[in-house]
This record gives sequence, structure tokens and C-alpha cells, in this order.
Amino acid sequence: MSVGSICRREAVTIEPEASLADAARVMREQHVGMLVVVEPVAGGTDRRVQGVLTDRDIVTTVVGRDTQPGELKVVDIMTRNPLTVAEGQSVPAVLRHMRDLGVRRVPVVGSRNELVGVLSLDDVLDFVADQLSVLSGAIRGGQNRERVMRP
Repeated sequence: MSVGSICRREAVTIEPEASLADAARVMREQHVGMLVVVEPVAGGTDRRVQGVLTDRDIVTTVVGRDTQPGELKVVDIMTRNPLTVAEGQSVPAVLRHMRDLGVRRVPVVGSRNELVGVLSLDDVLDFVADQLSVLSGAIRGGQNRERVMRP
């Protein structure tokens, strides 16, 4: 199973020069805990990942240090060069990287290194839950078939 088959394709993004207040507003409006910081590629529609900004970054870097948020831009506190994963990578391999780095979400990139989505632990849990439901259904189906065939 590849990351590209279960990631969310609707990544919520922001540009590095946006204000921190704008970033917080986007997070609240879109109900997300992470923004992918992107810059457009000249002459195209692709966007390249420059970093990520999480709600935790805002709390620990700005609020926790009593910094004035009105004076900061996304580029000032974003995590630069974050882990990104190729959409063709296997889910187990990516989960190991996420575990090793202690991250819950990662930007997913395509063959031209363009942003194509975000994989979160929630996406993986949804996939696993669906698979467990299918497995459970198969077991119940077998039990029901046996009851009918061997009363």
C-alpha cells in the first residue's frame, strides 16, 4: 500500500511571508493543526514544500516564550526542510520515519517534488479501521455460511 493511495490530496498551505496571525486564522478556519509552507514554482502550477507550521510551533515558540505574534511571519518559526515523503513510498516505511522523528503529519510529494497531499496518522488509522472492518466481515460471513451449510 502506497502513501499516495491514502493521503489527503487537499493540503492546506500558506506562503512563508504570510503573517503568523493569518496562519492561525487559516488553521482555525480549515480545522487543521498543520500548514504546509509552499512557494510556487515559476511558470507552473506546482508548489514546492519549504517547511511546515504546526499549532504546536505557534504555542511553544510564540506563546510559550511570550513573543509578540504580530511581529512574526510564518518563515520566522516554521520548521524548515521537513520530512517529506514520495507518494509511491510504502505506508509501513513512512510510519517508521514518522515514529523516528516524532511527527504526526507529513507532506506528500509527487515525481517532480511538487506537493500532492498530506499524510496524517488519522489517515492511517482510518485505513486500518476500514481493513479491520473488511476482515471482521469476512469472518462473520464465513461463520454465517457454515451455519447454513452445516446446521
